[in-house]
Amino acid sequence: MSGNCPATGVPSRHRRLSDGMREALDGYLSIDQYGLVGNLHTAALVGMDGSIDFMCWPEFDSPSVFCRLLDKNKGGHFAITPACASTTCKQQYLPFSNVLATKFLCEDGVGVVTDFMHRPRPRSRSHSHMMPWLVRSVEVIRGEMTFDMECFPAFDYARTPHALQIDEIHDADPRVPARHAAEAENSVFQSVFLHWDTTDQNTESYNGTERAVFTPEKCEHDVGLGVTSNEADRLAQTAVHEMDLRYVVGCMGGGSCPRIKLTQSDHGSGLGQGVTSQFTLSEGMRVFFIMRSTPEDCSDLYLAKYDPALSMKYVETLLEDTLLYWLGWIRSCTYFGRWLENVERSALILKLLTYEPTGAVVAAVTFSLPEAIGDAGRNWDYRFTWVRDSAFTMYAFMRLGLTKEAKQYMGFVRALCQEKNPDGGLQIMYTLRGGREMAELELGHLEGYRACAPVRIGNGAADHLQLDIYGELLDAVYLYNKFSQPLSFDEWVDIRALVDYVCDNYDQPDMGIWEVRGKRQNFTYSKVQCWVAIDRGLRLVDKRDFPCRNKQRWQHTRDTLYEEIMERAWNPELEMFTQSYEHHEMLDAAVLAMPLVFFCAGTDPRFVKTMRRIMLPPHRGGLTANNLVFRYNAVETDDGLSGEEGTFSLCTFWLAEALSRASTADVTLLYKAQIIIDEMIMYGNHVGLFSEEIDKAGKHLGNFPQAFTHIALISAAYNVDRALKSTKHP
Repeated sequence: MSGNCPATGVPSRHRRLSDGMREALDGYLSIDQYGLVGNLHTAALVGMDGSIDFMCWPEFDSPSVFCRLLDKNKGGHFAITPACASTTCKQQYLPFSNVLATKFLCEDGVGVVTDFMHRPRPRSRSHSHMMPWLVRSVEVIRGEMTFDMECFPAFDYARTPHALQIDEIHDADPRVPARHAAEAENSVFQSVFLHWDTTDQNTESYNGTERAVFTPEKCEHDVGLGVTSNEADRLAQTAVHEMDLRYVVGCMGGGSCPRIKLTQSDHGSGLGQGVTSQFTLSEGMRVFFIMRSTPEDCSDLYLAKYDPALSMKYVETLLEDTLLYWLGWIRSCTYFGRWLENVERSALILKLLTYEPTGAVVAAVTFSLPEAIGDAGRNWDYRFTWVRDSAFTMYAFMRLGLTKEAKQYMGFVRALCQEKNPDGGLQIMYTLRGGREMAELELGHLEGYRACAPVRIGNGAADHLQLDIYGELLDAVYLYNKFSQPLSFDEWVDIRALVDYVCDNYDQPDMGIWEVRGKRQNFTYSKVQCWVAIDRGLRLVDKRDFPCRNKQRWQHTRDTLYEEIMERAWNPELEMFTQSYEHHEMLDAAVLAMPLVFFCAGTDPRFVKTMRRIMLPPHRGGLTANNLVFRYNAVETDDGLSGEEGTFSLCTFWLAEALSRASTADVTLLYKAQIIIDEMIMYGNHVGLFSEEIDKAGKHLGNFPQAFTHIALISAAYNVDRALKSTKHP
C-alpha cells in the first residue's frame, strides 16, 4: 500500500521529501505513517519518508536513541531520503515477514530502503545467535536516484550529550569481485524477495573505509525509570551505549561502485553532532548501513561472535536469516479464515512485541503518544507488560495454533506467582523482566508529539488495584490447559491461590480496566472478570480433578457475585448494564465482553438491550459514531483526566464479536459484525498496523502499534468467521 509524497521543490539539503511530508503537521508525520521493525528485544518505527523517528536501544524499555516522534527538533532521527523533487512513497512488509521495504518512485528512478533487525535462522549452524544490529539497505532498481542520509542520535531521551568521531578503517577490504552473490545459499531467496541479481558474476563490493562512533557522556539520574532495586531492570532502563555506524557497498554488472563519504554535521539540539552523506546510486547499486552498540568485551571469543568481519555477503546472509525466521514462524499459524492477511499481520506484530528472554508482551513499543491532540495530558508509557494484555495475547496465539509463545508466557506467570504482593495478589503490570518498580517521570525538555505534552516515562498506574486482571489471566490459563499443555500440579497450586485471593477481595472497589486516575469504583467489568476467575478455577477442578479444599466457597462466591452483578449493575429504567455500581447513568463499552467470556449468552435480553444502546450515537446516549466505539463518555465520566479522546479500537472489535454472539437470534447482526470488521481493517494503516484509538477524522491516536487492538482483531476475526461458516444464509 502506498502514500503520495508531495512535491518538494528544488532538491537541496534544506528542502527534501521529508520536509514536504511533515509540513501539514508542523514537522511531524501522522502516527499511521510508520512501519515497525524489531528483533524481540527492541523495535524501531520507520516513517514513509525513510526516517527512523523512534527507537529505544538496546531493549524496549531502554532510553531512546531516536525520538523525533516526540520532539521534532531534539528527539534525534536516522533518515535515508531521496532528493527527488516529486516522489511517490510506497511501504510494505516483505511477504510473511517483519522486514520493511520503503519504495521511492520519481521520473528519474526508483529506489528502495529495506529495514530490518536480525533474527537468527531456525536450526542454522553458522548464525545460531542474534546479531543486535539495525540494518538499512538502500538500492536503486530503475534509473538513478540521489539520497540524503542523516544520522543524528539523541541519547537517553535526548538528555545526554555525546561526542562524534569518524574513524578510518585501515583494514577495510578494497573493491573485490563478489562471487559470493552467485555462490551463497541465499542466491535464489534474495533474487525472489529483493531486487539483487544474485546470478551476476560481475558483482563487486567493498567495505566502508570509515565509521562514525557516537560516544555519550556518562549519566546518572536519581529519579524516574531505572531507579530501582531490580538490577536487571536498572541495567536495561539506564542503558546508554556507545554506538557506531558502518556501511558496505555493492554494484552489479561490472560498473563502478559509488563512493560513500560520512560528514560531520551540527544538529540544532545541541546534544552533539551527527553524520550526513549524499550519494547517488544507479540501477544495480546497493548500500547497507549498519548501526549497533560498539563491542564492550574485547575477548577473542566475544569479538568472533559479535564483531565478525563485515562484508556484503555477511549482511545479505543476515537479511536472509531474518526473512526465513519470520516465514518459518508464521507458517505455524493454523488460521485460514476470512481476513487471513490481516490476522497474520496482527500475529506478526504481536510476536514483535514479545520480549524473548522472558516471554513477556510489551503493550506498545512507544511512550507518550497522545490519546487526544491538545493539552488533555492523556500520554502514557506502554513499554511494560500488563497481565491483562499478555493474557489476551496468549489467548490470541493459542487461537492461531501458536502455542510456543503461550508456553513461554506461562513460565513468566509462574515466576510472578512466586513473588506475589504481601496480600497475595499480583501487580497489574510488570517490567519485561518481572520487576515491580517503574517510577513515572515527566520529561519537560521534550515538547511531545505535535506539542502534546507532557512526555512521560515510567507508569504511575503500576500500583493500581485492578481486579479484572485475574479473570483475564485465569481464562487464558484455562485455555492453555485445554489447547496447549495440561497444567502441572505446581502451576495449579499457584492458580488456586489466585482464585482464593479473588474470593477474598472481589467486593473491593478498584480502578478498572481503563486505569482511571480518579476515585475507585465497583466497576461492572471488574466484577464480571472476578466471576470469570472463580468460574475458570472451578472448571479446572472439574476437568482435571485438581484438589480444592475451598471448592464450596468458590461456588458460593461465584453464584453470589453473579446475582450481585445482575442486581447492582443493571439499570432497569435505562435498560442497560452500567459502568459501575456507583454510576447508574454511565455506559461503558467494556461490558461488551460479557458474552465473550461466557458470563451471559449473547442473546440474553439484558445484554442485547445494553449492546443496542452502546450502538447509538453519543448525542442519543450511546457510544458509537461511524461504526467506531468510544470506551466511555470521557466528558461525563470522572476518570481523573480532562478533555476528550478518540474511539477505542479494542471496543469496536469487541462490538463485532458481541454481535456475532447475538446473531443466533437475529442473523442480520452477524452481517453487521462483518461490516464493522471490514471497516475497522480499512482504518488500519498502509501496512496493517493499529494504534490504540482513532479520532473523528480517522487518524490514529495513542501508542503505536498497540497490542490490545491487534489481539482484538484476531479474536473478532476468528469468532466472526466461525459464526459466518456455521450460519445458513437465507
